[in-house]
Amino acid sequence: MHTKESSPPDGGYGWVVVVSAFMVMGLTAAVLKTFGLFFVEIQEHFDELASTISWITSVTIATFHLGAPVASSLCVKYSHRAVLVTGGLLAFSGMALGFLGLNMVWMYATTGFLQGNKISHSHIVSHYFSKRRALANAIASAGECAFAFTFGPLFQWLIGQYGWKGALLIIGGIQLNICVCGVLMRPLTSNCCLEASHSETPPDTGASRMEKEERSSSTHKTFNWMLVRRPEFVLYAMFGILAAMSFFVPPLFLVPLSYSLGIDESWTASLLSILAMVDFAGRLLCGWYANLHVTKTIHLLTMTITLISTSLMLLPLANNYLSLAIFTGFYGFFFGTTVAVHITVLADVVGMSDFDSALGLFMLIRSTGGFLGPPLAGLIVDMAGDYKAGFYMAGATLVLAAVFLVILDQFQQRSERGSQTNTKPDKSTLPYPSLHFLKLQ
Repeated sequence: MHTKESSPPDGGYGWVVVVSAFMVMGLTAAVLKTFGLFFVEIQEHFDELASTISWITSVTIATFHLGAPVASSLCVKYSHRAVLVTGGLLAFSGMALGFLGLNMVWMYATTGFLQGNKISHSHIVSHYFSKRRALANAIASAGECAFAFTFGPLFQWLIGQYGWKGALLIIGGIQLNICVCGVLMRPLTSNCCLEASHSETPPDTGASRMEKEERSSSTHKTFNWMLVRRPEFVLYAMFGILAAMSFFVPPLFLVPLSYSLGIDESWTASLLSILAMVDFAGRLLCGWYANLHVTKTIHLLTMTITLISTSLMLLPLANNYLSLAIFTGFYGFFFGTTVAVHITVLADVVGMSDFDSALGLFMLIRSTGGFLGPPLAGLIVDMAGDYKAGFYMAGATLVLAAVFLVILDQFQQRSERGSQTNTKPDKSTLPYPSLHFLKLQ
């Protein structure tokens, strides 16, 4: 009875959960990706350097990544519904308090920290789906691209109509819909309990106790610090740090760069829409190609990282809207391909037995890159006096990240060759020497 009740329905109310997750992803990650529209407005208001303003985004990114394993643990201890509703209130508070705009420290604490709280939703989607899990998660994650496509022009209009402070307050109100999505995240076990109440068979208390123990122990597996002793994980973590240092720089400085080129504000917001659209296309195409297993995922990731770095190096050469849009499109597409495979590569590196704990630790380590990247790029921009310098910095950092992937691939190949040599049978130990050839086949 317990097994039947706990099996995912693969549909039904699960699609309500998927749509809710789609909305949550859009109302969180998409807001972060389009925050570059506020960069120049906030910089002019406080009359600060680019590096100082960049700390708002860096605090948001660091909090977003650091909060991922924490949110997952809270979902196990409490419920996805409670975590999402609380997260929605925090997101609203971050924007609403940022509306006051007292000083830069205030902006770091509100728009930066409170807005960056990680709202977990992917786990409950996985609980509702088994056979269609990949499709369900793909639809849910697409909310980031879909909302970013519309948020660019919308945020630009809000800033023009109500100023950057008024726009923050309105966006915070929009984010209150996260709470509505959270209420819709009905725990799957609630249906099971309802069915069990009408059953004459008493619940399997032993199985229930084991499930509770597994759920409780999973909170302690968020970080497996023993993974740092594995060279392959360390190499991939170094890649993660360098990649995170670069990934959030282009969306932050794309709008200021377009302003410096004299591009009209009405066209600037469309760059973020183009970025979101090609990002989505890149995720779909690369995810489809990766499922064909034609190319090793680590080779595919190395290739996409190299192409991203090339795009970022070429992007500063743009001198008008058309050329900037083209280079932005190339960057967005290859960024999407990277998002589609980088977690799969982590699973290949550590194995599925350690994947859950490795993911939490990887996101924790990667957050340092997201925290340091935007301010470092801002400092370079201040020193050079040109926003193009930030893109060169991001491209160069990704080249170094690709180097770590190459080293990791070589390390894995040597390990595979070593394991094959150790498992190869010794001919001298075979009982019939005349059958050596047949035995080895």
